[in-house]
Amino acid sequence: MKMLGFGDNIIDRFVDRRVIYPGGNCVNFAVYARQLGADASYLGVFGSDDYGRLLRDSILAQGVAVEQCVTRSGESGVSDIRVEAGERVFEGWNGGGVTVTDPLVVDAELQGYIADFALVHSSVYSSVESELPKLRSLDSLVSFDFSSEPDFRTPEYLDRVCPHIDLALVSGSDLPTAEVEALLTECVARGATLALATRGTAGAILWTGTEFVRGDAVAVPISTIVDTMGCGDAFLTAFAAGMLQSGWTRDAIPHRDDLGSCLFAAAEFAAQQCLVEGAFGHGLGY
Repeated sequence: MKMLGFGDNIIDRFVDRRVIYPGGNCVNFAVYARQLGADASYLGVFGSDDYGRLLRDSILAQGVAVEQCVTRSGESGVSDIRVEAGERVFEGWNGGGVTVTDPLVVDAELQGYIADFALVHSSVYSSVESELPKLRSLDSLVSFDFSSEPDFRTPEYLDRVCPHIDLALVSGSDLPTAEVEALLTECVARGATLALATRGTAGAILWTGTEFVRGDAVAVPISTIVDTMGCGDAFLTAFAAGMLQSGWTRDAIPHRDDLGSCLFAAAEFAAQQCLVEGAFGHGLGY
């Protein structure tokens, strides 16, 4: 089972702890896939600064391959975060650095490399929307994280992305159930095969195009929570891995019972992420 995170990397700078951690949606996906036993790789652009070196070294230390990544002159992405009552609160970022301003273009060589993966994951923070049709032309399944910002839920943006992906992920903890279901339905209507919403303690909802499948959250004692960084990424990764193990292909969606099992396994894996500092450790004081 080969899984690839393609796109963003970033430094999560916890201003209250005075600690920095490596992260980024696509990096986290690759690291969590490796933790789940997959043959995992990360593909993206590193900055030429110390943060870029920390990111590369930390990813390699997790057993994730980075052999096709490039380093470009410039700064790495940095987001400032603090933790309040166990929940992360974002206070701003520097725009994502060279990972966003000068992302990889999928040429014939990279297409050949990517084609070897069962699933490729990317996100709204990766600036690779123009490359999605190239991924869709391969046999690899494609998942995409739309995060929670309204700018990434407009009809124009959904039309740009959804026709080229097999699984859409949205963060829906800030929306009523009816709005979450409407958004999932719209993602599929505009081209995605499946659409999944994470809702924190309210669980998750999957829309298959014909029915909603719901999954409960796994409770974690508040006293044990370190922070919630990476929980949504962990959920998506475990769900995708479970789906692949259940026989998911572009032409075949697993049985409803298997979908429920995948949602439960994803919730269990995400709950364990609450006990980890940062996305996957490797903290460094500053």
